[in-house]
Amino acid sequence: MEQAAELDQFGLTEPEVRHALGKVKVRDVDYADLYFESCVSESVSMEEGLVKRAVKSVSQGVGVRATAGEKTGFAYSDELTRRDLEIAADAARYIAQSPQGAEPLPVTHRARPQRDLYPVETSIAEVATKDRVELLNLIDAEARRYDPRIKNVMASFNTEYKRVVVATSEGLMIGDVQPLSRLQVTCIAEENGNRQSGTFGGGGRIGFAFYRELDRYIRYAREAARQAILNLGAVDAPAGVMPVVLAGGWPGILLHEAIGHGLEADFIRRKTSAFTNLLGARVASEVCTIADDGTLPFRRGSLNMDDEGTPTSRTVLIERGILRGFITDRLNARLLGIPLTGNGRRESFQSIVLPRMTNTFMLAGESDPQDIIRSVTRGLYAVSFGGGQVDITNGKFVFSASEAYLIENGAVTRPVKGATLIGNGPEILTKVSMVGHDLTLDEGIGTCGKEGQSVPVGVGLPTIRVDEITVGGTGRP
Repeated sequence: MEQAAELDQFGLTEPEVRHALGKVKVRDVDYADLYFESCVSESVSMEEGLVKRAVKSVSQGVGVRATAGEKTGFAYSDELTRRDLEIAADAARYIAQSPQGAEPLPVTHRARPQRDLYPVETSIAEVATKDRVELLNLIDAEARRYDPRIKNVMASFNTEYKRVVVATSEGLMIGDVQPLSRLQVTCIAEENGNRQSGTFGGGGRIGFAFYRELDRYIRYAREAARQAILNLGAVDAPAGVMPVVLAGGWPGILLHEAIGHGLEADFIRRKTSAFTNLLGARVASEVCTIADDGTLPFRRGSLNMDDEGTPTSRTVLIERGILRGFITDRLNARLLGIPLTGNGRRESFQSIVLPRMTNTFMLAGESDPQDIIRSVTRGLYAVSFGGGQVDITNGKFVFSASEAYLIENGAVTRPVKGATLIGNGPEILTKVSMVGHDLTLDEGIGTCGKEGQSVPVGVGLPTIRVDEITVGGTGRP
């Protein structure tokens, strides 16, 4: 990518950008950057066979940041004139409480991302509304065809086409084009007054054709309908402490929430994480190795570069049970004196940078998934999760299972409803006794919230056995 050409679309020249950076990077400022962004987003949703919502939005602006010690000054503008850029620069410097007195800036070094993880699909921003609606109609028909007890179908298709340029006080100017899409289906099944739901979907940094390839949209519709019908016959989940087998894929969201957030460097620096001061210590059983990897092609959580212009990377967080690393952005890596991992992320140009996960997963082990199930006399097999809550200061979590089954005498038997998993993230990791060889990444629907910001993420998990988790339910133990 040619960064000069990218700046042209923002109506600015390189000298104007350097001038604005010069107003921010003054004597007491350690680092400054400008984050330019333009984004075209479109969303179409359908319910009961009717289009309920069709929205297209276009946003553009710049975020200006100055860091001085632990202080961060941040301002943004959705107007991109030279004057507006200077005002934002002055505001960021002032918030960082640094006096004026500009220092010479290094010569600009233009760079391109070191890899192309998602060859840019320009058509993702040009998919006609009628094509989106046609796809949703096909999904509606397929889900209803699955079973007459499907009474309502809700489907949505969302796309985003983002262009960014990052210019830093260290002389770097780098840009990226970031497509993103997601297709999601929810089915409501009803029988004799019993109503249950099922949800499924997928996505990533991919184009519209992906969803028609291999009839993926049909699979999404059938899977959402299957879950809803399955839950009609589910029995109440038992309550008590028992072994739990987590299936591969989306159940990795438990790792993301209960463990991953606690390994983000801002929480470590503030000493609010349950993992504070544990680097190099054993925090999990030796069969657990967990990584965060922003370099996986086409994945929802992947990026060629983070929102500070740093290449994303594969970071081993826990290796055979030992805590090896944290998830960092520039500020926290510098203040903690630890490696920069390329995890500085923001929701938009209006947001400050935070250390955030990309694609977080447990690596495959050596156990056969069927052997893991056969090892359980009585317990729970959790296949998919809905909502959950976690307290990063102590790792305590509560997650609701949207699809789960009883394990009885080593076999998966009846589906259950109303199961919640209650526990402590660091403690749960020490109770993982078996890890399957079937690592599976999620379908690509994850969105992570932190401090009011949402960013796309991925998760993954092989089949694992946790020897003890408290299960909340209303059935007999």
